[in-house]
Amino acid sequence: MKQFVSFVRKEFHHIARDKRTLFILLGMPIMQILIFGFALTNEVKNSKIAILDQSNDPSTQALRSELDASRYFDITQDLRSYQEIEGAFKKGKIKMAVIFPANFASDLDHFNTAQVQLVADASDPNVANTLTNYATAIILDYQDRITNNRRLPHTIKTEMRMLYNPQLKGAYSFVPGVMAMVLMLVCTLMTAITIVREKELGTMEIMLVSPMRPFKIVVAKAVPYLLLSMVNITSILLLSVFVLEVPINGSLVLLLFESILFTLTCLAFGLLISTKTDSQQTAMFIALTGMFLPTIMLSGFMFPIENMPLPLRILSNIVPAKWFYYIVKEVMIKGLGITAVWKETLILTGMLLFLLALSIRNFKIRLA
Repeated sequence: MKQFVSFVRKEFHHIARDKRTLFILLGMPIMQILIFGFALTNEVKNSKIAILDQSNDPSTQALRSELDASRYFDITQDLRSYQEIEGAFKKGKIKMAVIFPANFASDLDHFNTAQVQLVADASDPNVANTLTNYATAIILDYQDRITNNRRLPHTIKTEMRMLYNPQLKGAYSFVPGVMAMVLMLVCTLMTAITIVREKELGTMEIMLVSPMRPFKIVVAKAVPYLLLSMVNITSILLLSVFVLEVPINGSLVLLLFESILFTLTCLAFGLLISTKTDSQQTAMFIALTGMFLPTIMLSGFMFPIENMPLPLRILSNIVPAKWFYYIVKEVMIKGLGITAVWKETLILTGMLLFLLALSIRNFKIRLA
């Protein structure tokens, strides 16, 4: 046991002496959760729009005020004709144009109907669709207020209710994904170079002639990064709750347990890479391309897995971040317990044992 503790202490000394590594381990997760937490969002705010008001009556002025008062739109231009619309789009000054035809209020009063045309820049279809949905919701809300005491024939009204995220904040979706990405990147990348570093520095011979078994050597390499990862998990959760305002609706103990389980899986994968490579550059490249890109593309937090072709949906099952992302959403956002995530927990546990067994098996006790 004393030998094992000595190996762990030695690894801590290596980390403490390398200031850049220490910064990556403790500083980068904080920076990434802040940058990605605020930058990665599906909300569209303060979009510049133009108004072409050919009626200029109290109703159109009221709708204009509704649009301008929302946090989604910023009216920056008043158009005088249809010919100015395309020019405004070509110059990149606006994302959408709202057109009120002539006699808008008159048609609304006499025929109980009036038209509003929304012209959006569909070079980015997601943004265009989001903006038109925002504007349509504002217009329908105004319509509900002015027709509150009127009886319209054959009116169908849809009532919506958003569970778990009533304000539709993008952080609720991206924080679990960023947690998976940060832990995967830091844990896998840093542990991938641990054993390789010993080979390059020529200290592997000393470790091999020690009475320590390969299993204990591999575990001793992972323990310091596990403890530092627990610090990262704590900082990420604190930033998520107090800075990004994403509450922990479920059990904090369960969330920490699942985070540690995912961290151990990442550490095991990093150790496997380190046992199969002979240079730190190769280990870093494999860690980045082998897990970072799949975490972004195939975990489900950037792109829905259901929309992917069948081969990619099958391939996503071997990405640990996919299961951890699901677990965090269920526990942290929905407030569910272990009964809702026990299958995903077993999958991560199986991945951990498989990767750890491969790491120990591939650990070479001879350099030549």
